[in-house]
Amino acid sequence: MKKFLILSVVLVGLVTLLLVRGHTQFPDRQLHGVEPLPQTPVDAEAMAQRLAGAIRIPTIAHDDRSNFDEAAFLDFHRYLEQHYPLIHAAATREVINGYSLVYRIDGHNAELKPALFMGHIDVVPVDPATIDEWIHGPFSGAIDQGIVWGRGAVDDKLTVMALMEAMELMLAAGEKPQRTVYFSFGHDEEVGGKDGAGHVAEHFKAQGISFEFVLDEGGAVTQGLVAGVEAPVAMIGIAEKGYMNLHLTVNASGGHSSQPPPHTAAGILAAAIVKVEDNPFPADLSALEPNFYYMGHYFPYSTRVALANTWLLSPLVEQVLLASRTAAPSIRTTTAVTMLEGSSKSNILPTRATAVVNFRILPGDSVAGVKQHIVDAIDDERVEVTVHMANEPSPVSSTESFGYKLLERTIRGSDGEVLVTPYLVQGGTDAKHFVDLSDSVYRFMMFRVNPMTAKRVHGVNEQVSVDHYVEAVRFYHALLSNLGDSPAS
Repeated sequence: MKKFLILSVVLVGLVTLLLVRGHTQFPDRQLHGVEPLPQTPVDAEAMAQRLAGAIRIPTIAHDDRSNFDEAAFLDFHRYLEQHYPLIHAAATREVINGYSLVYRIDGHNAELKPALFMGHIDVVPVDPATIDEWIHGPFSGAIDQGIVWGRGAVDDKLTVMALMEAMELMLAAGEKPQRTVYFSFGHDEEVGGKDGAGHVAEHFKAQGISFEFVLDEGGAVTQGLVAGVEAPVAMIGIAEKGYMNLHLTVNASGGHSSQPPPHTAAGILAAAIVKVEDNPFPADLSALEPNFYYMGHYFPYSTRVALANTWLLSPLVEQVLLASRTAAPSIRTTTAVTMLEGSSKSNILPTRATAVVNFRILPGDSVAGVKQHIVDAIDDERVEVTVHMANEPSPVSSTESFGYKLLERTIRGSDGEVLVTPYLVQGGTDAKHFVDLSDSVYRFMMFRVNPMTAKRVHGVNEQVSVDHYVEAVRFYHALLSNLGDSPAS
């Protein structure tokens, strides 16, 4: 009986501790008391027409570089010159590697480090099989009932055009930013950015230029995408996962299929692929800790209890997150077998069988570590493992920097109902090329996204409302207008 009483007391104490921590570990860390942004007067119709015109220029990034449409990108350059004369009169403009653009607008205070705002002018192709599903043509730039339609309306001509609109507004009012501002608009982000943003970054390095902060696309204002949170949530990317393709290759003597060996090259490769998929990378909650820190107060109580007690309940938390296709990539390096190739004919044994496995690498893991994990998992010398198209995960930028605080305050000033949180970008952006030029690299665009609109990015019927585009222009205008050296925290 005495042991039972002791055990009961211990269990009650443990449960009490868990519940108390659920109440106390997540105070409200959102920024309050922020003045609403001024409603800068704009000509919404004219701005929408300029965005629509940009969409009509088919600056498509193809995987096959031989399909590159040089004329479209040069047309886009001329389009910006035509519609933003004040910027082109005040700024220094450079064309990098033929098609990427860099603008420099000098600020009032040369002692302050410059800021870099990024976007990209290329867009993904449109799947021919989906053309009939578009309500308005993908490059029509149609404006219908307050909606601008077309490829790039969001990704990422929205950012490029909104930045240009915001700076043109400043210059028209006789103003310029406190610190020098650079715009960098890459031309091949959708195929990795090596020829565009990669060359721009090298251009800056050669000149010894570094930045107070860098802002690229990436996060957005989400609605209904954070489980258990009804309020809109602005996701600021403070890091992004690395990227790597591993090629698995098996060579064999080949021959006629009527006289096969016990295991063909394709069979050996298939066994290796099974081993790869059966050995996923371990879960790691550390990448989500900044998100828990800022958002925990707004999660349901049961969630707060679990997150406040990961010292005991981390296996449960990991199990729940790994069961979600959208959440799982935030806590592990992901493995995706994407391409297979074997024999060219059904009755010929393959002399070579190949597979491509794509990895999105969690901060804390590395290209070398991921490769070794796969080599160990396969454990078969007949399978050659080689690295292609790899970059390491980015460093994690601070949430205490000038750049993050400026973003946080400006977002809250745009809409006081929007919660702000850092997060890990699961995909890739051009920002990865600039991590050596600033220790404060962020990924966020002022765009409102919900489960339905998220499917339109890179998909069918990409669009943005004129009202949301105006919100984006005012957001960037506020950022550019508040680039002093000590923003209120």
